[in-house]
Amino acid sequence: MMHIDKAQQRRKAYDARNAQRDKDAVSREIVDKFLGHAAYQQAKTVMFYLHCRSEVRTRDRVREQLSGDKQVIVPYCTKDADGQNRLGLWKLEGLQELQPGTWGILEPPKERWGESGKEIAPEALDLVMVPGVAFDRSGGRLGNGAGYYDRLLKSVGKDTVLIGVCFETQIMPEIVMEAHDIYMDYVITETAIYKGRGRF
Repeated sequence: MMHIDKAQQRRKAYDARNAQRDKDAVSREIVDKFLGHAAYQQAKTVMFYLHCRSEVRTRDRVREQLSGDKQVIVPYCTKDADGQNRLGLWKLEGLQELQPGTWGILEPPKERWGESGKEIAPEALDLVMVPGVAFDRSGGRLGNGAGYYDRLLKSVGKDTVLIGVCFETQIMPEIVMEAHDIYMDYVITETAIYKGRGRF
């Protein structure tokens, strides 16, 4: 039953995200709120995601942040030693370092994965911008189901702040959460900043 509920929520949220109008302008409002948040102001090392498909658009804003005083980290999809999906973390100095990879998402070329000085440990992140298919106002998150972010969010430091970003139309009354799922500290949309339950 729980599986069906998650699948139904995912379908409904995908439809809402795909139907979102003025994605560029609305995405800018959302990312502006993220950049203005106290957690961002205080952070030194920040992970941004690079959008694909109909997600909140981030790429241009990430480019702008490269000239700021933060260490900008972007994820890429890889596997761990057991063959499980995991996110590698890349210290970004210019978008020209990246090329389209899994699902067309920009990532460093495979031959540079794990490169010394470019690869960052999850514990080093002060703040993570977390994408999602849907969220609720308590910080519950519904992902794509591949587990990449689930594993990352379990391995960040206890003081790392987790901020989900989405369009307001992706906010659901309640996300079906399982024991291993992680709540966000905040969820930011174009109309609100919701204070989530967090991890503890």
